[in-house]
Amino acid sequence: MSLIKRRNGFLSDIPSIYDNLIGKDLFDFGNSAQGTLPSVNVKDNKEEYVLEVAAPGLKKDDFHIEIHHNLLTVSSEKKQSKEEKDDNFTRKEFHYSSFKRTFSLPDTIKGDEIKAGYNDGILEITIPKKTEVIKEGGRKIEIE
Repeated sequence: MSLIKRRNGFLSDIPSIYDNLIGKDLFDFGNSAQGTLPSVNVKDNKEEYVLEVAAPGLKKDDFHIEIHHNLLTVSSEKKQSKEEKDDNFTRKEFHYSSFKRTFSLPDTIKGDEIKAGYNDGILEITIPKKTEVIKEGGRKIEIE
């Protein structure tokens, strides 16, 4: 089981076509990566939204998170170099990976209070809701 979605050829557009047909809820998911895309969970709690980005093998310094005009952009760029020497042969291997995900946030969030943490391969972004739009629990109304 892979936590990273791999996009191949013409089949890579099927999920986005499906998303466009059924529409998107509060968050509009976008991406601009061709290689790998981390899986994302979105929780809608009473007082906040929580985005969980599955990105194992990275460090917190590998991420870039920005918000601009209610567009939250999460990106990462990682370069690795590995050198192996075996007898008369020297081999150098480079590895480069990156992704970029953009989320369209609703107007009902507190953009200046967004927080992020990275633990055990999960980047967690907490997006507080404005107080006046926090949903209250429902109640039954009795008919008199």
